[in-house]
Amino acid sequence: MSKYVIAAFIFWVYGSAMSFAQDKNVLIIFIDDLRPELNSFGANYIHSPNIDSINARGRGFSRHYVNAPSCGPSRYAFLTGQYGLEYRGESNQSLFKRAEGVNDENVSIAPSMPEWFRNNGYTTVSVGKVSHHPGGRGGDNWDDSNISEMPNAWDKHIMPVAEWESPKGAMHGLANGKVRTPDNRDIIEAVDGNDKSYPDGHIAEEGLRQIDALVKGDKPFFLAIGLIKPHLPFGVPKKYFDLYENVEIPPALHPEKPKGRTTWHGSGEFMNYNRWGKDPRNDKDFALKLKKYYAACVSYADKHVGDIIQKLKETGADKNTIVVLWGDHGWHLGEHSIWGKHSLFEESLRSPLIIYDPTMQNRGEMSDAIVESVDVFPTLCDMTSLSIPSFTEGISLKPLIENPDTTGHEAVAYISNATTIRTDQYRFTQHKDGAVELYDHQNPLGEQLNIAEHNPKIVQELRTLLLSKTADKAFIYSNK
Repeated sequence: MSKYVIAAFIFWVYGSAMSFAQDKNVLIIFIDDLRPELNSFGANYIHSPNIDSINARGRGFSRHYVNAPSCGPSRYAFLTGQYGLEYRGESNQSLFKRAEGVNDENVSIAPSMPEWFRNNGYTTVSVGKVSHHPGGRGGDNWDDSNISEMPNAWDKHIMPVAEWESPKGAMHGLANGKVRTPDNRDIIEAVDGNDKSYPDGHIAEEGLRQIDALVKGDKPFFLAIGLIKPHLPFGVPKKYFDLYENVEIPPALHPEKPKGRTTWHGSGEFMNYNRWGKDPRNDKDFALKLKKYYAACVSYADKHVGDIIQKLKETGADKNTIVVLWGDHGWHLGEHSIWGKHSLFEESLRSPLIIYDPTMQNRGEMSDAIVESVDVFPTLCDMTSLSIPSFTEGISLKPLIENPDTTGHEAVAYISNATTIRTDQYRFTQHKDGAVELYDHQNPLGEQLNIAEHNPKIVQELRTLLLSKTADKAFIYSNK
């Protein structure tokens, strides 16, 4: 009988350890194209009470930087804890290219963040746009269950398409089931409808259903809910646009196109929408109108965030759930004469990050430390007492959760032909052909004035730092 007693004791010890390690749920709210355009992040003209409430109870990071200025590679970095430089030429298909390796028995691919939690006893569910395709599937309409963007990650990955009929249709959907087409692509609209006039209303509603179901389960949960707005087109129920009818929104700082070699682009994604012949780069009234529509989309997303947090409270799960709110990248509203993302300027790369733990101290104090998206995976492992996998390239932010005055670290980001690193004072950008940009953020001109030519020593120091942090040997780091 003794061997059974020993076995029972081992099972009890192991089970107790697992229970201790998995005592907290995780809820992550993804918001597409969200720059730090929030009241609690300094934009006092924005109506964002629900996100501000999370920030007031958690830890906001005012200098959080994503690792790529496009949805696909940015979400890759967040969801894997790795930069993904090997997929830099794949753009928004980076997670699908990773999936090919996951499905190849001859290739070794590290688990993603949700897969790591799933392997450690969590129920994992995604709703909406969490990976690049809402719902996380491939195929012509992004609804082929045989093509998973993140194999082995989710117990369920859900995208309610409602009257838009497919995830692809919902991604850029206009109101009440209208799907974007070459002939139907207005860049702004406001409709006299309810919160389910756009896909986010359905995504949030499904998220509430999943919270209800998950809290009844016998395992901790890892739930990711991805909202689409304020992604283009800037369409909202009119009541959110009305919030900004008499609000004064400041013009873009440094709206001029920067001189010399940069990662500036012609805002092609934005310009492909129907703008009625107007160009905000030279039409100040149109630019202001667009900024109000963007703000309205932020408020619309904020409403859904409030509903999600309220449901968490109603179920009682708020007492035992870590909440993360993350913007997948920034968005230029005219800065550097850009409307959109895809550059390696500050406006494309800085986005909100808020982490709330119901047991944390020093609540509501903003951290000004530089952090990056790859840090979230090791942070959540650290905060739930799961082991931090060795393959993650980020650094746990738990010390900053405990003390907002803790020092941060440099942040890396990339596009297909350039890589950048942000330090406390400088942004250094290295192009594949050897061209460089260096900006001093203590200079009022910031990223309008490239000082690389006159500071070769700083350029070399930051080039060396960038290479040591990324091992990005695919680029030729010349001394030009």
